[in-house]
Amino acid sequence: MSDNQNNIQLPEHGKLTIPMTNDYLFRALLQQNNKVLTGLIASLLHLSPSEISSVEITNPIILGESINDKTFFLDIRVDLNQNTLINLEMQVINEHNWPERSLSYLCREFDQLSAGQSYESVKPAIQIGLLNFTLFPDHPEFYATYKLLNVKNHTIYSDKLQLSVLDLTQIHLATDEDKACHIDFWASLFKARTWEELHMLSQNNEYLKEASETVYHLTQEEKVRLQCQAREDYYRRMKGIQEKFEHYKAEKIQSDAEIAELKQQIAALKKELEAKSRE
Repeated sequence: MSDNQNNIQLPEHGKLTIPMTNDYLFRALLQQNNKVLTGLIASLLHLSPSEISSVEITNPIILGESINDKTFFLDIRVDLNQNTLINLEMQVINEHNWPERSLSYLCREFDQLSAGQSYESVKPAIQIGLLNFTLFPDHPEFYATYKLLNVKNHTIYSDKLQLSVLDLTQIHLATDEDKACHIDFWASLFKARTWEELHMLSQNNEYLKEASETVYHLTQEEKVRLQCQAREDYYRRMKGIQEKFEHYKAEKIQSDAEIAELKQQIAALKKELEAKSRE
């Protein structure tokens, strides 16, 4: 697709019609432009793009079609160099189940052996979540990677399982290593809200330039734009539900506290009454 985008003139300013944290747009972008997919994965895995000989999405969807039960969770399954399986997903709403959900995805990718294959031939599996919220508020981190290891001496049990989390809300915590791999650039791209931001990010980065042009092209396609807008509506409804839940939860905590205080007062009055009855 990149060859067709050479003459695209992006808007100079103004808000993006669809935010780039939109999980449908994220999926459409990576499915539509293999170069962007290559650049993103290279960055997240600390690789040079030249080390990637092939990268293929193994669960493509027909862009513009309505989301059904099979595509409601828009995770992207990728075969890297025909020897590593990766699961990518943009997650906007904190549904408070990401650790369990990401582990489920990782185990699904790892359980890949066919009858007759040896265990040694299993391919490495990597789960990468791009989250628009902080997974562990007490331990905020921009880009975290987890592996299966010994809790005493930190010996890696196997290098074939890996979980990574990119927190798009904590770009300011990017380490020197994160910046050297341009992971902070990618996070800034996905958090961008205006064309001015995209122009600045794309000036000296061919992959981000390709991403910006592809996003512009995709959001001009009515069917794709409608699906993106449907996801935005879903986010708004989910946020409203969560806000109501938090409100009711706070009210319940307050009610529980008031009930506990009343019980203490009743207990104190009973003791006082008993003491007076013995006088």
